[in-house]
Amino acid sequence: MDRAEAEAIYDAGREACVEFLVELSGRYERQVAVLEERIRRLEEQARKDSRNSSSPPSQDPPKTRAERRAEARAKAKAWSKREGEGRQQGAQEGHEGCGRKLLAEDQVEVVDHYPDECRFCGRGFSEDQRRPGGRFGRHQVAELPPIVAIFYEHRTHHLRCRGCGHKTVAKLPDGVGDSPFGPGLQAAVVTLTARNRVSRRDMSELACDLFGLGLSVGAVDAICQRAALALQAPHEQLVEKVLSSAAVNVDETGWCTAHEGRTLWTAGTPEAAIFRIAEDRHRDRLEELIGDYDGIVCSDRWWAYDHIDPDSRQACWEHLKRDFYRHSQGLAEQRAFGEAGLELTKRLFTTWDSFEQHQDRRRLKREMKPIQRELRVLLERAGRNSKRTRLHRVFANNLLKIWPALFTFVTVPGVQPTNNAAERALRGPVIHRRLSHGTQSQDGERFIERALSVSVTCRLLGRSMFAYMRELLTANARGDPLPTLA
Repeated sequence: MDRAEAEAIYDAGREACVEFLVELSGRYERQVAVLEERIRRLEEQARKDSRNSSSPPSQDPPKTRAERRAEARAKAKAWSKREGEGRQQGAQEGHEGCGRKLLAEDQVEVVDHYPDECRFCGRGFSEDQRRPGGRFGRHQVAELPPIVAIFYEHRTHHLRCRGCGHKTVAKLPDGVGDSPFGPGLQAAVVTLTARNRVSRRDMSELACDLFGLGLSVGAVDAICQRAALALQAPHEQLVEKVLSSAAVNVDETGWCTAHEGRTLWTAGTPEAAIFRIAEDRHRDRLEELIGDYDGIVCSDRWWAYDHIDPDSRQACWEHLKRDFYRHSQGLAEQRAFGEAGLELTKRLFTTWDSFEQHQDRRRLKREMKPIQRELRVLLERAGRNSKRTRLHRVFANNLLKIWPALFTFVTVPGVQPTNNAAERALRGPVIHRRLSHGTQSQDGERFIERALSVSVTCRLLGRSMFAYMRELLTANARGDPLPTLA
């Protein structure tokens, strides 16, 4: 083999080796990219807790819960001992008390007490001396009388006519109805079941303890179903009232019926709230809830709301705050993006709180303009970033798509920058779901929808749910017009 052939073989081997190394390097780069993306997703998932995602505090890891408790203690300590004041916990000297006020004499039953003997010499006081004087101590005690259900037996007698000889049987008076339980008792059962989340079985035991009444689990459920039928018309009127308002707050949460997944939807205003249990949380179920609603829909940014025109929508800024906080826990550009978003969110809420004091909308628009301008720049800059910052780039672009929905509250009266109204309406039903594990039938779903609507609406209006249910069930038994909450 001459020199030229050896050099040719050497060059060919070198080229093959270089190609192999290049291919191997590319393969490793692809594997590294895949592993980096996996690490990024795992780190993102590990950082999620109740402060930066939709997961509840009960699912926070123990460390996070301990951190939250430590933060709360530190804030309480800082508040109780502010610099230069040396404040201690509890009411301060000179603080006006807020104890229970005494009722007027015509509202109480007076029981007079007199001393038996003089505390100095021991001489007894005569009966003539035991008379009310001008000065006396007052101590009022609230007490319940013995609670026992009163049973009424309605006897329908029959009389024979002396003229024709036929017998006529008396009819039950209006208001008695076919139920063996009166409107007051039924209203108490429905209120304790819906408002206070007492289970059917516990309600059966409670009826025996409180009222001395034997009430089976089936009887409790029958009372609830009878109430659901009576609530049908008032609930429909309540739906019309909510959907005729200029703006509604909409939200949804999980539910369960017979161990199958469902979704509990709510739509509310400052004066009313309605509920609906549906199969899922998709767009079709939202349309079933609000129909062709032409007002402003306040909600979070769940994809089921994406079909709504951004000009007729208000996105929740509390959710945005939580998302910015999650990004602020990231790295490099993502962290800077999240911190800048948090600062703008803080300024926005400060401006809104100020507006709630002065109520000058022109001033609100003027003070909100620089926040809008800076947020727009921040989102557009993040939206042009490379794929290495894909997480907050996608987030920024999604916000730009619904840009008008971020600031509807600035121009439209009655619209809030958050969806707290709907979330507060769902707070009680979520606890109800955790205690009862949902419902067992479609009839149970109808009762939950209507009873929860009445419960939350009565609370918003400052009305007694028990008083309303008693009035409703009494009118229903008599055949009178039903009272409404609309």
